[in-house]
Amino acid sequence: MARPMRVAVIGAGPAGIYTADTLTKSDTPCEIDLFDRLPAPFGLVRYGVAPDHPRIKQIVHALHRVLDQPGVRLFGNVHYGRDVRLDDLRAHYDAVIMATGCERDRPLDIPGIDLPGSFGAAEFVKWYDGHPDVPRHWPLDAVHVGVIGAGNVALDVARVLAKSAEDMLDTEIPDDVFRGLVGNRATDVHVFARRGLAQAKFTPLELRELDHVPGVEIVVDPADVEFDEGSMAEIRSSKQTQMIVKTLQGWALRDRQDEPRRLHLHFLRRPVEVLGTERVTGLRTERMQLAGDGSVRGTGQLTDFPLQAVYRAVGYLGSHVAELYFDHDAGVIPHDAGRVLAMDGQLVPSVYAVGWIKRGPVGLIGHTKGCALETVGSLLTDAPGLVPAVYPEPSAIVDLLIERGVEYTSWDGWLRLDKHERQLGESRGRERMKVVSRSEMLDVSRSQ
Repeated sequence: MARPMRVAVIGAGPAGIYTADTLTKSDTPCEIDLFDRLPAPFGLVRYGVAPDHPRIKQIVHALHRVLDQPGVRLFGNVHYGRDVRLDDLRAHYDAVIMATGCERDRPLDIPGIDLPGSFGAAEFVKWYDGHPDVPRHWPLDAVHVGVIGAGNVALDVARVLAKSAEDMLDTEIPDDVFRGLVGNRATDVHVFARRGLAQAKFTPLELRELDHVPGVEIVVDPADVEFDEGSMAEIRSSKQTQMIVKTLQGWALRDRQDEPRRLHLHFLRRPVEVLGTERVTGLRTERMQLAGDGSVRGTGQLTDFPLQAVYRAVGYLGSHVAELYFDHDAGVIPHDAGRVLAMDGQLVPSVYAVGWIKRGPVGLIGHTKGCALETVGSLLTDAPGLVPAVYPEPSAIVDLLIERGVEYTSWDGWLRLDKHERQLGESRGRERMKVVSRSEMLDVSRSQ
């Protein structure tokens, strides 16, 4: 192929951007266009990481450098499956890579989970992160709140619910989120984990951060500090598990403090039923016991916790990607080393997958780099046999979007929006204040 290989990446989050970076660093000359249905890039980092995690958000600087490279273009506010379809992309690119991620809440099949006052953690995260496609009001009238899950998202949700609104003012939260948090009535937030301390999926940094939230006492029941041989093996084999267990044991043993708000971490508690008739009034849990190998079994002992709201943080799930076979149970695109598979198990020519839509919502953001390496490796191996694009000129896709009336945003548009948000923040003594409205994001991005 005499010209550079043309590649379309659907999704401008970490997975899509790391894929673009890997392609630009390969020995194969490439031109990469990233498409995202949101007007702004960065995906999970912008809309899935709690605003009081500035260290994690520093990854934006690395992602920014990738998108700022020659040969990489950004098309925001372009909805794959509506504004452009697979045939359009195949006609304009030699290969298409799906990096659409996972942003839906995984369901939890217990009675009462659909009652008013029962929420998915992913939707709450989108609200406090200023996602343009979720309602801008969130009910925060519950005094006692439950969070189901033992991962970092559960901790993020619990921490934001337990924190005072004033302690979020140095972050990039929009005004409507701050106003909502001012009205938050929560005094006790309960996190429920089905397994034991050694099986918790928190990272040590996320866990320790809980102890630095002003006005919040961390409560761990000493009765939950229980280990079997399988747990001890996990502790011995993992420094991360050792740090998590040591932190939790320390909290269980220390004297109680008299703080205005409390964050309770419960272990060996399986959610059985969300209680209530017209709305949430509590959560029924079953006491679990360790089975010897680190797994758990039920004891039949039930406890009801009076709660007025319940958040499920039991994992994310991918959404069906138009025109491709989809595994709805796992929430992923079936693949072979990143090569997308059809229903009959055959390869879909020139189409690839990367990130959570490929492997499920596992691992931290940095783990996406290894995933991108595998997918790009498959693409480059296949490159000599790919059917060349019919319209490979970089201007051709621009002409198509204009012809269809798509109000796309560009990398220059993001730079304008980024500057605007920083100026909004500067006027309030903050680094940034996020613009929420899609129309306002478009107006700022497309202004000259």
